[in-house]
Amino acid sequence: MRILPCLAAALLGAALILPKLPQAAAADDPSWQTCVGATTAPGDRVASCTTVIDGKTETGRRLAGAYCNRGHGLTEKRELDAALADLNEAIKLDPAFACAYTNRGRVYAFKQDLDHAIADYDEAIRIDPAFAMAYNNRGDAWLNKGDLDRALADLSLAIKYNPQLSVAYGNRGFVYYRKHDAAHAIADFTAEIRLEPNVLAYINRGNVYRDAEQLDRAAADYGEVTKIAPSDARGWRNRGLVRLFQGDNKGGLADYDKALQYDPADVNSWNNRGQAKLRLGDKKGAAADFRKALELQPDLKTAKAGLARLGEVR
Repeated sequence: MRILPCLAAALLGAALILPKLPQAAAADDPSWQTCVGATTAPGDRVASCTTVIDGKTETGRRLAGAYCNRGHGLTEKRELDAALADLNEAIKLDPAFACAYTNRGRVYAFKQDLDHAIADYDEAIRIDPAFAMAYNNRGDAWLNKGDLDRALADLSLAIKYNPQLSVAYGNRGFVYYRKHDAAHAIADFTAEIRLEPNVLAYINRGNVYRDAEQLDRAAADYGEVTKIAPSDARGWRNRGLVRLFQGDNKGGLADYDKALQYDPADVNSWNNRGQAKLRLGDKKGAAADFRKALELQPDLKTAKAGLARLGEVR
């Protein structure tokens, strides 16, 4: 699942949406613009918001916004205690700042303190009952607490209030997947891909197709991952597995070669490439791959069984 702050960009959230801030001369200040910019990198956001805060030129919601956005940048850098301090200050300065509660809830979620996270999302929604990101993030928290029905309800509200919030479709699709509702999961991942094609959406939809034994469609989705992120091992190894399921051992072997090029620590890729080599008659290569898999995971039964078939005892 993906949890968003009030800044909406990517995977674990990242796109600052400040509430309507009052106009001021500082609106033209480069540090302010960088502090509140939706595409500012986390390190630059922290630096520029610090300049705004230290300059002591802002008050009220604008100053709260600078603390909130610096807290966002620190969260992206996973400096969670510092982020929490900034978001506490933003809320102290402006207790009706829904965005700050949502961003603080996100910090608590990263700290695995889901009860405090939900309490902050509750407060953000109380202040702004149509705050789609707060519903998305609370849905993530409910999922992580194992309450799929509450997660589904919140993610549906996120989509109701912002039908263009692609991450909410992806998160709801994952909940449907957990509920074994393949049709709705596929529909939501398809909606996410239509709004914002990304690696995780294609992998998730591919996983649903794979589990539903729609292997050609699964392979196609994993193939999209290899196109948009060719150095991401997940696309190669997932498609490699599907190709082995389809009996395409040469294709599977080629995909696992790529997967191991980009992620040589993945034990399953070593094991599965060994299986492909074994099926193709490369006994020496298969044995080497099984041994490598067992170096990484000594109790891997499939690798042990593969070596046993080759006459080796491990």
